[in-house]
Amino acid sequence: MEHALDHRDFYRLPWNYADNGISWLEPTTKCNLRCEGCYRDLENPVHKSLDALRAELEVFKRLRKSDCMSIAGGDPLLYPQVVELVRLVKRMGWKPIINTNGLALTEPLLKDLKQAGAFGFTFHIDTSQNRPRAKGFTETELNPVRLRYAEMLAEAGGLACSFNATVTERTLPEVPNLVRWARDHADIVQTMVFILFRSPELTGEFDYYAHGRKLNFGSTYKETDWGGSESVFAADLAAKVREVDPLYRPAAYLNGTANPDSLKWLLANRIVLNGETMGYASPRFMELVQSFSHLFTGTYLAYAGPKSTARGKLASFFGALVDPAMARIFFRILRKSLGNPANLLRRAHMQSLMVIQPVNLEADGRQDMCDGCPDMTVHDGKLVWSCRLEELNQYGAFVETVPRPQMADGTCPKSQ
Repeated sequence: MEHALDHRDFYRLPWNYADNGISWLEPTTKCNLRCEGCYRDLENPVHKSLDALRAELEVFKRLRKSDCMSIAGGDPLLYPQVVELVRLVKRMGWKPIINTNGLALTEPLLKDLKQAGAFGFTFHIDTSQNRPRAKGFTETELNPVRLRYAEMLAEAGGLACSFNATVTERTLPEVPNLVRWARDHADIVQTMVFILFRSPELTGEFDYYAHGRKLNFGSTYKETDWGGSESVFAADLAAKVREVDPLYRPAAYLNGTANPDSLKWLLANRIVLNGETMGYASPRFMELVQSFSHLFTGTYLAYAGPKSTARGKLASFFGALVDPAMARIFFRILRKSLGNPANLLRRAHMQSLMVIQPVNLEADGRQDMCDGCPDMTVHDGKLVWSCRLEELNQYGAFVETVPRPQMADGTCPKSQ
């Protein structure tokens, strides 16, 4: 399935290998959940030492600018020195963003992490997980779990709150409910991220090699029935968003390493007043935000805190001075406020909707990765794709895909 979106309509984020909005740090491989399709080795969990993590951060300092540092894993809340790590990341100049399933988050730990300098949290919650005391058979049934974490952060105050959910062919129909839920809570939820599931495609048209040796790739990436039988693309998800939010308009993107028209990261930013979408920030406005951020801070903006995202009216006003699309949002807010004077006192909140479309295999064997990937991490002193660390750990190299020769009937011979 795939619907049409034209990348030329959007602003290509200027993020690149050396100058990016985000970087990615993994202090531990230990996790307290096993998500469907997870590619991390959870059987032999490892905690890195704080000295080793400091050395990785120094590699980032030397090779890459970024606004935020995603602290991931595994689940970073299981890392024994997570508070010290957050303090270190903050001291070295990044906004610490903790990527977690949330199970280990307690109010005392949240207080300690905030005091250490945590900027925000991204909670991974979806039906791929078998959560204790929160078993959801649908994504919609998990919304109360999401709300509990959002309210927890709102009560602590000053912390950015994001959620991500992996989307498959089977869960795609539920995207409108998640988009509606996020809109209803735009005052305490700053970002909703949809990560499109990719089957590892272990059979069919490709053989796999590392260091010139053919591999049995099944031991690295495992198939799962939860993923469905058909890939979902960014444009498919965008069509679902429009079902519940007709004003939806992406503003910016990152393309693929093989295809310039791939929508690997697709960003939209809506302005919500009293539970209603007033419009979506334009590509020109997004370009201005990124340019001004880099000009005045030296880094491209990735995450904004609750105080900043609560200034939707101000953003629409200043945007209206230079961009007709933002002017339409400003006048829509003005009409809503004149029609209901209570809206004059209400804040308009900016909320990001992000779609991440992982690697695709081209027919010629090229792997279409995220060009300017924000989730680069450190391995052996080098920057590498975090989503492919298992290949380096198992084989010492990234795996190459080679198309199998087709037979006369158009089929591919089975791999030996």
